[in-house]
Amino acid sequence: MRLTRAHREALAEVLHWRRDVRHFRPDPVAPEVLSRLRTAMDRAPSVGNSRPWRVLQVESPEARSRVIESFERCNAVAASGYGAEARADYLALKLAGLREAPVHLAVFTETDPAEGRGLGRQTMPETLAYSTVMAIHTLWLAARAENLGLGWVSILDPEEVTAIFEVPGSWVLTGYLCLGVAEEDRDAPLLHESGWQENSPTRWQVV
Repeated sequence: MRLTRAHREALAEVLHWRRDVRHFRPDPVAPEVLSRLRTAMDRAPSVGNSRPWRVLQVESPEARSRVIESFERCNAVAASGYGAEARADYLALKLAGLREAPVHLAVFTETDPAEGRGLGRQTMPETLAYSTVMAIHTLWLAARAENLGLGWVSILDPEEVTAIFEVPGSWVLTGYLCLGVAEEDRDAPLLHESGWQENSPTRWQVV
């Protein structure tokens, strides 16, 4: 299939409107939409076709509560590392939508998958984690195309979160995601709107 200008422009729109969402409405996400998002992740590239991502859809209120507790502890520690003025700016930011988002996804990387039989990762085993990140990014764009927002919660203790779910020892936490309908669509990052930072240009040079 040869893609057209319409495809290119549609992708550009999705990329433009993709945001790290922290403000969610509680509306549930329909099962058929979640099914389409799973299919999108299945189509993500991976080293040696290893497909190392392992996704847990977290419905347990107890598990969610423990993840929120980990976030709050880690967030307090992170805030303490700033000076007084920057700390006030930091604490004014909303850095997670864990309480409001209807869907929580804990995404792990299987560090020794049978799939792919080791192809392509002998000298760079970290490409397994990179593959999981590619799957997350694919999910992110697919979610935006479904008029959903996704937020990546990184202010967590990965060992604590891993222990909550009692996953196999070869699984390593790559991302904890919040998914749902955003309170409002934004075409600029929240950190820009809050004055925390501006984007620098992509560092791309010819050598």
